[in-house]
Amino acid sequence: MYYQIRPIQPAEIPVLSDFLYEAIFIPEGVEAPPRSIIDHESLRIYIRDFGQYPDDRCLVAESYGRIVGAIWSRIMNDYGHIDDETPSIAISLYKEYRNKGIGSQLLRQMLDLLRKDGYKSVSLSVQKANYAIRMYQKAGFQILSQDAEEAIMLCPLK
Repeated sequence: MYYQIRPIQPAEIPVLSDFLYEAIFIPEGVEAPPRSIIDHESLRIYIRDFGQYPDDRCLVAESYGRIVGAIWSRIMNDYGHIDDETPSIAISLYKEYRNKGIGSQLLRQMLDLLRKDGYKSVSLSVQKANYAIRMYQKAGFQILSQDAEEAIMLCPLK
């Protein structure tokens, strides 16, 4: 499958709403929430005014002119918040593009970008039932804290 990874263009930032919704983990057999869930403040923080803050970073995967996945980071008080120097990341792909290595490549390139930009670490929050947790562990993320359903993971960038 052909795809390229590149920085998001300012005019493309609205597509992050789609990927924010796609990032919501829905266990097998569970009905997806309404799209309006991304309007809740706990999720809106991931994309509101994206690109207007110095710590905002976003890479997209594009296949034949269509953005099919995105990974973005920013320092925010989200589910994966560690401290005010550690960006949190979110990543998602449209369903038909998952399990093809695109997510792993997006993650690798974002970690390289954050490392190059001088960040010491990056965090994320993931549902423990989400198969992507293995991808994060392979990339160097370690569980920092967890409860019955969710884990906060941290990846050192040095």
